[in-house]
Amino acid sequence: MKRLLIAAGGGGDAITTAMVHAALNGADEPALILTYAWERLVVDPVPGPRRPSDFTGTVPAGPTLRLVTRGSAPRPPAGSLLPRLAADLRPELGMLDPYEGASGLARQITEAAAYCGADHVDVVDVGGDVLADGTEPTLRSPLGDALVLAACAHTAIPTSVHVAGPGLDSEVPEAALLPRLGAPLLALTDVDTLAVQHVFDWHPSEASALLVAAARGIRGVCGTRDAPQPVTLTAASPNVYRLTLDRALGLNPLARALADSTDLADAERASRQVCGFSEIARERARAAGSAQEVTPPAASRPSPAELPPLRERFAYWERRTARSGIAYVTTRRIAEELSLDRAELAELRRHLLTASPARHAPPLWRLAPADR
Repeated sequence: MKRLLIAAGGGGDAITTAMVHAALNGADEPALILTYAWERLVVDPVPGPRRPSDFTGTVPAGPTLRLVTRGSAPRPPAGSLLPRLAADLRPELGMLDPYEGASGLARQITEAAAYCGADHVDVVDVGGDVLADGTEPTLRSPLGDALVLAACAHTAIPTSVHVAGPGLDSEVPEAALLPRLGAPLLALTDVDTLAVQHVFDWHPSEASALLVAAARGIRGVCGTRDAPQPVTLTAASPNVYRLTLDRALGLNPLARALADSTDLADAERASRQVCGFSEIARERARAAGSAQEVTPPAASRPSPAELPPLRERFAYWERRTARSGIAYVTTRRIAEELSLDRAELAELRRHLLTASPARHAPPLWRLAPADR
């Protein structure tokens, strides 16, 4: 017997789902987490979600359901962090394939329930866009979450929907979400983060990193790379809220519009009608733009010797960032805004941990107060 959970949005939602599972059931309780292989272009340069056929080394768990293990690997040019997550997380990971719409996902969820011997499904979303009404100007990725809700309704398996860290994904503001959520079910604590404590040494998920920080008691303004505005960690940030599936469907018009979808093209059309955009189309446009970018000639790029020393670059960047009112930043923001490669990031990390260990508020970094 295994617990069956679904990470509603893909990407870092599997990390949050592992934490919520630890809080609800205990980290050692056997579980399967279903998740999309759908990640940012920085990880997977191919737009849209991946299918099991895009991987080698997956393990059959039903006619259409495939498990991702540490031995799985994406077929180039696709990329995926799921195999490494499968190595670091205790629950097993199963892949959601949305290319046959909500009806296809429903078959996969039913197969997963049979594989687990489960009679209940727990859906988990970090941030809360699973409850988006489609009008939010900051909404960026509603489709995966809405498909999961529509698919769960197809299965007739009793389902609960959990929102962890309202607003932490910068898609639906905390203030807009809290009236929809009711009283919290629980607040994540430092103990619950132990299940994922090593993941952020390498995984770029920012929303899940903020949730871990909130569970460890950090409060204040945090700067991420993946959102135009900073996120403020509040007393509500470590909370997990539980809703019925009917309540979540009632709040999510896109999920209701996807009820009869039988392929991903249907789902994209519904997203355009309800939300005014398709996130997959946006990914295609970004990927095409990246492919068309011309790399400057080597002679026009500064050599490492021409750049200021790494510590000076960080100090200047830190002062400028802190002046904007940001107290904490993610590792991803540091790496991308300073254009650090892996070796430079490791060097900077060693320097900060040695020179000022208090800077590290794992998995975030505490900035020195700005000069006034």
